[in-house]
Amino acid sequence: MPTLPPARILGIESSCDETACAVIENGRALIASAVASQMDIHARYGGVFPEVASRQHVLSVVPVIEQALAKSNLTLKDMDAIAVTRGPGLAGSLVVGMNAAKGLSLGLGLPLIGVNHLEGHIYSAWIHNAGDAVPPEPQFPLMALLVSGGHTELNLMTDHLTYKRLGSTLDDAAGEAFDKVGRLLSLPFPGGPAIQKAAENGDPTRFKFTRPKLDSPYAFSFSGLKTAVLYEVNDFKKKNEPIPVEDFAASFQATAVDILFNKTMQAARDFNAKEILVAGGVSANKALRNAFQPQNEFKVHIPAFSLCTDNAAMIAAAGYYRYALGHVSEMDIDVQPTWGLS
Repeated sequence: MPTLPPARILGIESSCDETACAVIENGRALIASAVASQMDIHARYGGVFPEVASRQHVLSVVPVIEQALAKSNLTLKDMDAIAVTRGPGLAGSLVVGMNAAKGLSLGLGLPLIGVNHLEGHIYSAWIHNAGDAVPPEPQFPLMALLVSGGHTELNLMTDHLTYKRLGSTLDDAAGEAFDKVGRLLSLPFPGGPAIQKAAENGDPTRFKFTRPKLDSPYAFSFSGLKTAVLYEVNDFKKKNEPIPVEDFAASFQATAVDILFNKTMQAARDFNAKEILVAGGVSANKALRNAFQPQNEFKVHIPAFSLCTDNAAMIAAAGYYRYALGHVSEMDIDVQPTWGLS
């Protein structure tokens, strides 16, 4: 690959319930990041309330941009381009970040780079804190597992910005299943961290949940697993017996992690991948991270915990590669993603 030009990118993310801004240098060095989370606000609803989310983005977007710039000791005039999440996500939330980015682009005369949210998650694995030792870059061909509240899919990445989707979820995403099982077990929202915490004291072998049989070895399905938990919980309720929440959480988590791990490893072998990348909100799950670490067949890249959930650093990083490789046009902000992902 030719040497890429230096550039400083301001990224903005507002696809769901986090308003975020970050500054990335040369696609990897994180200069500054600021995130305004709405988790406490939406916890009362047991999930993200779209209208409430969009209103909070309106209140937070300018302060978050100002905060990121203040942390970076830079100004808007020091930026080379503006990157922003263009989708997928909640329409009302996306439009806030996009309009802020469009305004900055127009006012500063800088290129505007529309970034697919999933592409952003992939590029979170390239990021390191500015000033730290530079870790090795992920090597192509790369098997990327994207696992979050809205998406679960396997993608073969053969070069920067070049993807082939091998399979995705046929129903619930893994993160969505964690949230739904969390509600079944009367755990707080979001379900992922709550199930992980409960599972620490549970028996992962107590309940044997079956794996779905699918036509494609690279497709996922978590609806049946969620339903299996529901039936088991209902059996305890019918017998008026106390529900072993910790054992349910541990058994569900172990099954979900096993599915994600085994399918990713199989796909990496089948397509002769050099390395594996795991990204998205569920990549923060400790059991999933631990599943990949002991094996020595593939080097595995998993972002830092702070970069697993939605953030603007990943949008700025992906934006840099689009900017540096010339994959930017005036229409990029409005068109559908061209890379074949959900």
